[in-house]
Amino acid sequence: MTVTSTQASTGTAATTEWSTSTFGNEERLPRVPLPTLDDTCARFLDWCAPLLTPEQLAATEAAVAEYLAEGSPARALHADLERFDAEPGTRSWLDVFWPARYLGRRDRIALNANFFFLFQDTDADQFTRAAELITGAVAFKLALDAEAVPPVLQRGQALSMEQNKFLFSETRIPGAEQDTVRVPYTDQWPGPSTARHVVVFNRGNAFALDVIGPDGAPYSPEDLKAGLAEVVKAGGNSPAAPDTTVGSLTTKARAEWAATRARLLADPGNAASIDTIETALFVVNLESFAPKDVQAACDHLLHGDSGNRYFDKSVSFIVFADGRAGINVEHCGLDGTTILSFVDAVLGRGAEEHAAASGARTQGTPPVRLLEFTLDDELRADIAAARRAFAEYGAATATRTVSFPDFGTKVAKSLKMSPDAFAQLAYQLAHKRAKGITGATYESIATRQYQNGRTEAMRVVTPEVLAFVAAMEDTGADAAAKRAAFRAAAEAHVARAKDCQQGRAPEQHLWELQLIQKRRGEQLGATGHLSLYDSPGWTVMRNDYLSTSSAPSVNIQYFGFGSTSPTCIGIAYVLLPDHLNIYLSTPAAVAEQMHTFAEHLRDAVTELRDLLASE
Repeated sequence: MTVTSTQASTGTAATTEWSTSTFGNEERLPRVPLPTLDDTCARFLDWCAPLLTPEQLAATEAAVAEYLAEGSPARALHADLERFDAEPGTRSWLDVFWPARYLGRRDRIALNANFFFLFQDTDADQFTRAAELITGAVAFKLALDAEAVPPVLQRGQALSMEQNKFLFSETRIPGAEQDTVRVPYTDQWPGPSTARHVVVFNRGNAFALDVIGPDGAPYSPEDLKAGLAEVVKAGGNSPAAPDTTVGSLTTKARAEWAATRARLLADPGNAASIDTIETALFVVNLESFAPKDVQAACDHLLHGDSGNRYFDKSVSFIVFADGRAGINVEHCGLDGTTILSFVDAVLGRGAEEHAAASGARTQGTPPVRLLEFTLDDELRADIAAARRAFAEYGAATATRTVSFPDFGTKVAKSLKMSPDAFAQLAYQLAHKRAKGITGATYESIATRQYQNGRTEAMRVVTPEVLAFVAAMEDTGADAAAKRAAFRAAAEAHVARAKDCQQGRAPEQHLWELQLIQKRRGEQLGATGHLSLYDSPGWTVMRNDYLSTSSAPSVNIQYFGFGSTSPTCIGIAYVLLPDHLNIYLSTPAAVAEQMHTFAEHLRDAVTELRDLLASE
């Protein structure tokens, strides 16, 4: 998972004059620094040590010593990575890592990898809200085509805008061994997408809806409302049978979906319909119901009815019958920071302003076309099984929303505390009280200040965190001792986050070396067993008990994703000046622990705020 708002300096002066062209700064951005093998291993030991027993740490230290020994396969693997990093055309030593990490995933991506944002509510009805979102998104797309979307600047540093190339007409294609991506701005599909349509799902049916006219002018919001009404009329008159909803197939494990997709494509009509979906600018999911509350809205945005989804598309706007809306995002090419900028642009001004900016005009009801599929008994059975399995999978995920309307960044800063550190330490204290342990914790740190920059994996638990939790649980510790431990842990947290922002983190470096061995170990003569990857340090540090990510935007209420392991609580948080909203997820089998954590978290935030306020 992706989102952190803080950004470290990369040494570029704040007075640098950056290009105003969307992609005009990409070659001028600094490169992600490649750490030395010795530095990475030293950090790895420092990072995993707080989670290990003395015996586990000793075993890990021995594995690291073997890993670093002269003649170790790791030395050859790192040398190959250095060679790759120095090649002309390489922008980042992680250029191969990211596709392997995301596209190499073999289980289902729906719920496991996709993430969502719940937008702020408006008074608009369903058709108006959907038309507004389409109008804003199309305006953004046309500005992007003209490279007129201003590059994001953070503390005087331009950020990479490359991920924006995955916003429109991107589709993840399932593969037997590894997925691929069908996306514009590539050799196979040069330049921006020329597609003029979106795909709208309603009651399990898929419809192609033109949103840009034949002469390149977008349809007006009123035209789009008329087109959406046509879709709902057709969908309502003839809902799709449960064993014909092709979108349900995108919830399958990837190799299984690849095999089914091949069978689908054998029919020319099916191939044409799939092509229409895959080339669509984005998906709009019109739901025929209104969620009962905010949590239900979040849950439906996370997984929903698979018959009314197509999880392989990069962007899916979901609009409920009452006009409530949000977005579901396929993660392989898009991180939360890029989606936040996109959402802020779409929601930051009204539809009429977007329409004026894009040159939208009244052209009549846009063409609407039902996408039809010819399905034999085997395919229908496959769809029905996928739909049932995903419904069961969604039901096996427990979720909860937690809101702090009286705590936000203003309060944390007034207490001279990093807001993110405050939140993260509250999570640690609540987790210890809920489960009795301090477990491995992941936090996503954005690194878009680098060429092709995405995120770095931060591990939150430090010796200072252990000391902080111990002090808070020590009935003999006075307030001054607890405050001192709290501030020391917060300082350590901020320092580690800065290390991650500057590319000084061990996990992805070690992980990429492991992947290089799988890809090229034989060719490099580096096939020997590397016990580091079996060591307690590697396995314990990466077994998440908490997986955390933040998405700060005034335009969203909640952000969420599924948990990452049987023991994990996913924590997606929206931390703004005046409030903190959190969406929790965990396997249903351990739901009670999540609810206990939520209650302890409420107490922890109040306790920690009062502790600093009494200073």
